Amino acid sequence: MKKLKVIGLLTIAVLLLVKCQKSAVFPNNEYNDQLSGGSETVFDATSQAFGNMFPELTGYDVHVHTLGDLTFNQSFVTAPAIIHSGLGPIFNNTACTNCHHNDGIGLPTAGDSQSSLLLRISLPGEDAHGGPVAVPGYGLQLQDKAVFGKLPECKVNITYITQVLAFADGEQYELRAPTYTLSNLYTAMPAGYLLSPRLAPPMIGLGLLEAIPESEIVAGADPNDANGDGIKGHANYVWDAVTQTRQLGRFGWKANTASILTQVATAFNQDMGITSSVLPVENSFGQSQYDGLTDDPELPDSLLNSVKFYAQTLAVPARRNTTDATVKRGETLFISMKCVNCHKQTFTTGVDVARPYLSNQVIHPYTDMLVHDMGPGLADNRPDFLASGTEWRTAPLWGLGLYTMVNSPGYFLHDGRARTITEAIMWHGGEAEKSKTNFSNLSSTDRAAVLKFLQSL
Repeated sequence: MKKLKVIGLLTIAVLLLVKCQKSAVFPNNEYNDQLSGGSETVFDATSQAFGNMFPELTGYDVHVHTLGDLTFNQSFVTAPAIIHSGLGPIFNNTACTNCHHNDGIGLPTAGDSQSSLLLRISLPGEDAHGGPVAVPGYGLQLQDKAVFGKLPECKVNITYITQVLAFADGEQYELRAPTYTLSNLYTAMPAGYLLSPRLAPPMIGLGLLEAIPESEIVAGADPNDANGDGIKGHANYVWDAVTQTRQLGRFGWKANTASILTQVATAFNQDMGITSSVLPVENSFGQSQYDGLTDDPELPDSLLNSVKFYAQTLAVPARRNTTDATVKRGETLFISMKCVNCHKQTFTTGVDVARPYLSNQVIHPYTDMLVHDMGPGLADNRPDFLASGTEWRTAPLWGLGLYTMVNSPGYFLHDGRARTITEAIMWHGGEAEKSKTNFSNLSSTDRAAVLKFLQSL
């Protein structure tokens, strides 16, 4: 009996060690490259692939994630209301999910209930924290909807000019360039304002990206191109509303937001007009639409933090067809074309004692989390902290091949101008010009291999 007891205790000890080390780095010869999100990967290739919680969540964490999910999908209403109160008086949409459809990329339209595109606005110069300068009467974001009795700030109009171009072998493709104009302004707007369109991005893997050590991100920066590869990525440092300090920017199309909590609080405040303890001032403050109510903050911390946790713990879908010969050749070409110089394949997350499921994860997000000059074709000409008017954060590519499944038909790039992965590639310029040219010069067979690889992500 004593011997059996010792063996039992040893077995429990081994199991506990295995459990503690579940998120540890896999040996290279054992790692499964389907696991884009490490152990927080889910094998789901359906239209709901972006809406799964981390597989390792248990107990109360599952409850908080579920509460966040419910709040994320809830439509908010105007005050006073018993629950989900505080919408407006000016806003862009009534629910998080109305922009992040199925937790994925949004629709590049403006004005309707399913619109996922908004416009940031500012004046030239820097504010006290080095960020964009708010436009008097409009702030830093245009709200194109309003509650009854109030006026939207404007109407956003989008038009496209389409060009037919050709690869080196003569195969044709299209690029469409958007133009944004404003009408029905509720009040006069100063001249010289700067506009920047921003499409709602996918929600997957945000907690894993937040868990990457800052030192690992900054180590990949090469602002002076010391290695001569033509890539000059650098970090964007921004003012964070939560910590009231300068922090590394990780989220947003220009890496202009430091944390998931700030991102969530800003979305509630700017996109829906809902105040919180992080941002307790209405987006309409000082304007004629301001409601003058004394109900701020409108969103309880419990709901704010549950949505933050929900965003933090959305799993990453597994890669597909990883052993396919064409996919493997496409990956080799992707590497040889230097695409990985920005779309970095692998990071390892740091240690998070409170959230072990985020610790020591080998992840494959295909981003370096830095901002790069993408050339005049994609430029918004609106600086955002240290990101210039031609610079954008390298977009993570995990989940890319599921965009059309999750958000049929699926759109790409910061403003959704690209309707296909091919169009997105051919919009690349600046530091990515050589990689784009390399792709254009491939044979049709090799281009198809690269696309099949990207569709496996």
